[in-house]
Amino acid sequence: MAQSANLTVMINAVRKAARGVQRDFGEIANLQVSVKGPGNFVTAADKRCEKVIREELEKARPGYSFLMEESGSVTGSDADHRWIIDPIDGTTNFIHSIPFFALSVALERKGDLLAAVTYNPISDELFTAERGQGAFLNNRRLRVAARKLLADSVVAWGIPSIGDEDRHAQFQREMAQLLPKVAAIRQMGSAALELAYVAAGRIDVMQGRGLEPWDSAAGILMVREAGGVTMSAEGEKAPFETGTILAGNADLVPLIKAEIAAARKAA
Repeated sequence: MAQSANLTVMINAVRKAARGVQRDFGEIANLQVSVKGPGNFVTAADKRCEKVIREELEKARPGYSFLMEESGSVTGSDADHRWIIDPIDGTTNFIHSIPFFALSVALERKGDLLAAVTYNPISDELFTAERGQGAFLNNRRLRVAARKLLADSVVAWGIPSIGDEDRHAQFQREMAQLLPKVAAIRQMGSAALELAYVAAGRIDVMQGRGLEPWDSAAGILMVREAGGVTMSAEGEKAPFETGTILAGNADLVPLIKAEIAAARKAA
C-alpha cells in the first residue's frame, strides 16, 4: 500500500502515543480519573496521549491548525490544514478495562477530509484511509459489507448519555422500530472504531448522535473510501453540523433513515 508523507506522519504519531496508552491500560487501577460531565470521563492517559500526538504532528508539519478533544481548537499559521484528534475514543471502555477503544486522527484541508488513522493499540489493528486512495486495515484493502436487507444486517446504535431524557425516549422508540427488522443491534462504545468496522464490513450500519468532529472525522473518510456512504441522521445537513451520523452501504443507509423517520412519527 502506497501512502503519502502526511499519512506516514500520522501513523508514526499515533503509534508513538499508543505506547503510553498500552502501559496505562495495563495499570488501569492506578489511573487518575476525573469526571468531565455525565457519562463522559477524561483520564490522565487522554491528556498524555493527545500531547504526544500533537507534538509529533507539529514537529512534522509546523503551522497546521488543530481541533482536539481535550485541548480544543488551535489556529496555526496554516489555517487551511487542520488536524482533528481524539486521543482515546471510547474512554469509558478504556477505564473499565474493555479493550475496545482507539486513537484517532484526521487531516482536513479547507474542510475536505484528506487522510485518516484509527488505531486500536490492544488488538494492534491500524485502520487508515486517504482521499481517492481507499481504506485499509493493516495494509489490507477494505470494502463495506454488500448486504441489502435489514433482516441480514448488524447495526451499531448509539445509546444516549445519562441526563438526556428526550434522546432516551427517542432511542426507545427507535429500538421498538428496529428490533423486529434487523439481525442484531450492538452498542460498542467507540464511534471511531464502529465507523472503522463499517469500513471493514464487520458492521453493516452505524448510527451515532451527540458526536463531535473528532469522534467521526477519521471514520467518515474510511467509510467513504471503502465504498460506503455517510450522512446526518437528522435532516439533510452534514454530520459535523448536526453531531449525528449514519454510515453504511448505499442500500442500507436510506432504509435505516426511513426507520428513524417512522420512529419519530410514532412519538
